[in-house]
Amino acid sequence: MMDLMASDETRTETRTDTRTETRTDTRTGSPESATPGEPAAPGARVPGSAPATPGTRAWTTWTTRLLLLGIVLAAFNLRPAITSLGALLEEVRDGLGMSGSVAGLLTSVPPLCFAVFGVTAPRLARRFGPGAVVCAGMVAITAGLLIRPYAGGTAGFLAATALALMGIAVSNVLMPVIVKRYFPDRVGSMTGLYSMALAFGTSIAAAATVPVTNALGGHWQPGLAVWAAVGAAAVLPWIPFVRDRKAPSTPSPARDVADGDGADEATAESARAATARTDRPAERPAEQPPLRITRSRTAWALAVFFGLQATAAYITMGWMAQIFRDAGVSAGTAGLLLAVIMVMGVPLAFVIPRVATRLPHQGPIVLVLGVCGLAGYAGLYFAPAGGAWAWALLLGVSNCAFPLALTMVGMRARTGAGVAQLSAFAQSTGYLISIPGPLLVGVLYQHSGGWGLPIALMSALMVPQIVVGFLAGRDRTVEEEAAR
Repeated sequence: MMDLMASDETRTETRTDTRTETRTDTRTGSPESATPGEPAAPGARVPGSAPATPGTRAWTTWTTRLLLLGIVLAAFNLRPAITSLGALLEEVRDGLGMSGSVAGLLTSVPPLCFAVFGVTAPRLARRFGPGAVVCAGMVAITAGLLIRPYAGGTAGFLAATALALMGIAVSNVLMPVIVKRYFPDRVGSMTGLYSMALAFGTSIAAAATVPVTNALGGHWQPGLAVWAAVGAAAVLPWIPFVRDRKAPSTPSPARDVADGDGADEATAESARAATARTDRPAERPAEQPPLRITRSRTAWALAVFFGLQATAAYITMGWMAQIFRDAGVSAGTAGLLLAVIMVMGVPLAFVIPRVATRLPHQGPIVLVLGVCGLAGYAGLYFAPAGGAWAWALLLGVSNCAFPLALTMVGMRARTGAGVAQLSAFAQSTGYLISIPGPLLVGVLYQHSGGWGLPIALMSALMVPQIVVGFLAGRDRTVEEEAAR
């Protein structure tokens, strides 16, 4: 992992001046000079930055590794609350006496909660700091997952589920902000890392919930509650960052890792420059009024792209296994096919963001993902059982539009504050757009008696997803457009 963070992905320009700078050795308190080409001593203060204060932390390699662990565990916990319930939905309905209509609404509750609660994340982050909000989000996920199986009724079950989804919503929005804040020159690598962890958590929960439930006696309550333990593990790495309300005034995590792995001075200097640009809005918030984000066409294109890919994702999680089962595939195999679709995001969620950050325009990636989706839906329509594994692979590739959308959030804004606003706007608006999709698929299936119309709808939605994805992939920032 450390070798990865020291890779040559830095996209910022380096400086070539030859002046001598003075810095203080943090171990001895004496000044020392640094000349170009001489690597900074580990723990040395960045030239031109303020000394550490009680509101900031001195960054070390171990601090960076702890933050990496926190990001991975947080991302892993962003979907098990949803996919574990899908695996045991029939048992939950029987146990709570839940009607079919209420059970159908459950498929649309996640995007609704993401839209309602996600918009509050930037305000909470400005007041308490992003680390504190993500830590609180992990606590909410843990509490919700632990309470909901034993809530005693449908209302309590829904309320506890909403509590867990609230924690997921704020963490969803703040993950790109955390990356931009602490790893400004590693947006692609870090987005890929947490997107990969998110996809892995999604597929593990979908595949393991039923076997775990059987191992715990066959009762659905402990089968759902067990995922609270994973949420509790994600709380711990974030506790040291609860008091970090400002970006680090000492070397950034990217710099620490680069120095530790022997990266050259140009890479370290560019990391300092990127961090300095990212930190300025946090130091002088009064000089940076909130963006009029709705004036940006790129922001709207990204929001619609996010909404359409989320629609496809929640339709897949809620209905794809049933599509395969109705085509004659066994229940066990249908579950494995769904797991294949989800697990495709593990490697691709790491590769796609890295490729995207190296391209001036992300439109070609959008096109490739869209064509894979159209091919997969065509296969489902004409031969759902005959080529089931091939269609699952194609739809798994198409489903990786999510990490691409997150990467573009980090690339379409210049500052950490801009990323926070764009992330909240794109995700909240996008999740609102995605709410009707799973319900509409269910209505079409019920009234038509087959999957022809629902699959046609899914295919039709892929076309505007490609179009708006092309628009969102253009090389421009929301700050430029909002200032016009």
